Amino acid sequence: MEGTVAVVTGAARGVGRGIALVLGESGATVYVTDRESRDHHHSDLPGTIEDTAEQVDERGGHGVPVHVDHTDDRAVEALFQRVHDEYGGLDLLVANACNGNALPFQGGPFWTLPLDHWHNMIDVGVRSHLVSAWYAAPLLIERRGLVVLTGFTDPDAEVIAGHVFYDLAMTSVSRLAHTLAHDLRPHGVTALALSPGFTRTEAIIAAVGEDVPGGDSVEFPGRAVRALLEDPEVARHAGRTLPVTDLAEEYGFSDVPAGRHR
Repeated sequence: MEGTVAVVTGAARGVGRGIALVLGESGATVYVTDRESRDHHHSDLPGTIEDTAEQVDERGGHGVPVHVDHTDDRAVEALFQRVHDEYGGLDLLVANACNGNALPFQGGPFWTLPLDHWHNMIDVGVRSHLVSAWYAAPLLIERRGLVVLTGFTDPDAEVIAGHVFYDLAMTSVSRLAHTLAHDLRPHGVTALALSPGFTRTEAIIAAVGEDVPGGDSVEFPGRAVRALLEDPEVARHAGRTLPVTDLAEEYGFSDVPAGRHR
C-alpha cells in the first residue's frame, strides 16, 4: 500500500485512530483529522491528531495531522483542497468523525433523551460523513478510490441500542453508503459502510474502566479497512453495511494480540 493516500476523519482516538495505525503499518500516507489537537482540547480523554500521526509514522507510514472541526464546511473544503494540491487524488476516505459519546449514552423513551444528541450524532456524525464525501468525490474519482463510512448495524434490534438518536444516525449512515455507492459506481469508486462491534475505545474505557470484559481493539476495524482496500473486487460490497466480524471471516484476519488492545 505504499503510495496510498488516505484521509481518516475523527482519528485522534477510537476507531479512527485504530484505522489510521493499520494503514500506517502498510506504508500509507494518512491525513489524520479531528478537532482534538495539542492546541485545541475539547475533552479530557487522551489522544490528539499529533499523537495519532506520530504513531502512524512509527508504524512505517506517513501521518499528516490536520486540525478540522467537521461541522465547519469551509475547514473540510480546505482539507481536501490540501490533499488535491499535495497529491492530486485520494485512494481512501474513511468518514468516521462523530461525537456520539459527548453525553452519557443510555437508551430509553425518546422524550427522555437530551435533544443535544441530535447535534452530536446527526450533525457531527451523519452530516459530516456526507460533507467529507462531497468534497472528496472528485479526488476519489481521480484514483478510482474507496469510501468507508463508519456506522453500526443490528438487524435484530427494533431500535438500535434502544436509542432514537443513535438509531436514526446509524440507519442514516447505512442508507448514505447505499446512495453514495449508487452515484459513485459509474465513476469506478466504491462506497460502503463498516460496522465495528463492541470496541475498547478511550471513551468506553473511561466509562466502564480498564477491566471491561471482552471487546475488540480499535485496530480490528482497521484490519477490515485494509482488507477491503487491498481487494481488487471490493466493488461487490458497494452500498452494503459490513460487520467487521463478517469481514474477518471472509478475509481471514484476526484482531491484534490482547497486549496491544489500547
